[in-house]
Amino acid sequence: MIPADLEPVLLCVGGHDPSGGAGIQADAEAARAVGVHTCSVISCLTDQDTCGGVRLWPQGPRMIEDQCRRVLADSRVGALKIGLLGSARTVRVLCELTTGHPQLPLILDPVLASGKGRWVADTALVNQLRNQLLGRCALVTPNLPEARILSSFKEPDDCAQGLLQTGCPWVLITGTHAPGDEVINRLYGHDDSRREWSWPRLQGTYHGSGCTLASAVAARIVRGLDPEDAVAEAQAYTWESLNRALRTGRCQLTPNRLFALDSPGPPQ
Repeated sequence: MIPADLEPVLLCVGGHDPSGGAGIQADAEAARAVGVHTCSVISCLTDQDTCGGVRLWPQGPRMIEDQCRRVLADSRVGALKIGLLGSARTVRVLCELTTGHPQLPLILDPVLASGKGRWVADTALVNQLRNQLLGRCALVTPNLPEARILSSFKEPDDCAQGLLQTGCPWVLITGTHAPGDEVINRLYGHDDSRREWSWPRLQGTYHGSGCTLASAVAARIVRGLDPEDAVAEAQAYTWESLNRALRTGRCQLTPNRLFALDSPGPPQ
């Protein structure tokens, strides 16, 4: 039995990005910024940099399962955040894990393509996400292209309804891929609620913004916030991390996730 006085942690399953912009390092930094410790299981090694991804090496499902079970048995895991998987077999393992921990909030960032548009999910993986994993999630955070692929619809409202019908109670569709001077993010709830935020579009391009947002939400859920409040806070944090981004490579900027939290970002 896990002692009740243990500090709650965030368990992240995702890819390793050697540039440090996305993946597990992004997860850990975003969680640390709000005072949450991250336990991590690498699902996929990658060959990428700030200019884009090149190759993926999915890790063995049994290894992923064993590491997750060890963390779950040792620590008080407050939420499970899932990012890049690289293999449909990994989805089956994660579904088995969540069956044994039905009260564990699962936050899914369905990484289907890199920031430069390189496809990182095959048809089998998309089908497993759509048919097996989405219904087990507390929140899913796709951008609009990902939402379209997972739902088979085009418009954001229709995409959200399709994803909610899988059984996932909250869907956050981010609008960074839509044109315009503002980025509009939309949160849809199982109770037919809908909330919208508008953010000034920043001029740069960023490596790991989706990972940052999803992990920032997950860390706040670990801290006890409900999903709607966690999403609101995490957006302000993520916008500011992009506003203060670092040039660590030749191409996309790296979110500055460990900045001093002295500004809430622009008015919502």
